[in-house]
Amino acid sequence: MTVVSIWLVPCMILFILLIATIKKVPAYEVFVEGGKEGLHLAISLLPFLLGMMVAIAILRSSGALDALIQLISPVLTAVGFPAEIAPLAIIRPISGTAALSVTTEMIQTYGPDSFLGRLASTMQGSTDTTLYILTVYFGAVGIKKMGEALKVGLIADFIGIIVSVIIVTWIFL
Repeated sequence: MTVVSIWLVPCMILFILLIATIKKVPAYEVFVEGGKEGLHLAISLLPFLLGMMVAIAILRSSGALDALIQLISPVLTAVGFPAEIAPLAIIRPISGTAALSVTTEMIQTYGPDSFLGRLASTMQGSTDTTLYILTVYFGAVGIKKMGEALKVGLIADFIGIIVSVIIVTWIFL
């Protein structure tokens, strides 16, 4: 397996260059042009990324997130949803980095083999950063109407959160 992993990328590059030569495509020029487009795309993403990061930092540092969790905690407990995991469930659709930070804090606090550590890890892998994707990627390519994508993404995140709780509870409790 180690030999395969060492030789896989060089063989893929050689294969791509071979196909480019056969089709008479100027591989280096196309590569450089793609690099230029990638750099322009990265620069156009920066304002969207910065705005999202500032909004998350304000949400967490202002205490608004903690206040919201305390407000909905009785309802969460009544339906069997651990209130400790609610910050992750709220932050995950917004930012992967912030969600990873919350997951790391939970694992450090409760331990990786605890119910909450396993639930946080499962939830981290079962949901996506819907608002981040819509804001950054859709904004970068100029898509203005994202209502349906937002609905589908948030529904998928909600299902991922609920199913994470159900499966981790079923397997580990």
